[in-house]
Amino acid sequence: MSFSLAPLPYAYDALEPYIDAQTMTIHHDKHHQAYVDNLNKAIAGTPNEGKSIEELVAVAGTISPAVRNNGGGHWNHTFFWDSLAAASGAAPSGHLAAAIDAAFGSFDEFKAKFAAAGATRFGSGWAWLIVKDGKLEVSSTPNQDNPLMDVAEVKGTPILGVDVWEHAYYLKYQNKRPDYLAAIWNLINWAKVAERFAAAK
Repeated sequence: MSFSLAPLPYAYDALEPYIDAQTMTIHHDKHHQAYVDNLNKAIAGTPNEGKSIEELVAVAGTISPAVRNNGGGHWNHTFFWDSLAAASGAAPSGHLAAAIDAAFGSFDEFKAKFAAAGATRFGSGWAWLIVKDGKLEVSSTPNQDNPLMDVAEVKGTPILGVDVWEHAYYLKYQNKRPDYLAAIWNLINWAKVAERFAAAK
């Protein structure tokens, strides 16, 4: 079984002005495609060839770096595309909003903590909102790791993930990662995050 790259769930320019069409085109068609292609090469002819992406991610500490990095890249990016939507100015509501308030004090305090996790991740990586032991937590991972991996410092079920690799924002924001992290709130698909939260509980 080989993996394939699904199309974006929206047009390349759907996230403008916060993420430009050129960045989305390069990020999806070049970077994500490369993870898929390299993952398929790395698993070809091995016992991992028939496994799902979820099975590979779960045992990241026992597989080759090529499978771990490219498998993580494929899972993380697929998750990321679905975490975003055209700018709506929406905010979380219902059970998710209540859980965010309970865990962090307020939505603004959550946003500050999440942005700090992304901004202080040295080098490349990801910021996450996860469900751990029934409660919400913010964490970050290096490279293409994620909280589902057996190697994660903080393990849990991701419900929101934001890419803080430079290729996610450099054309528009250059080295200003905090500006990108501030802009991303305009694009979060809170309906999808709420759906994941309900499933994770």
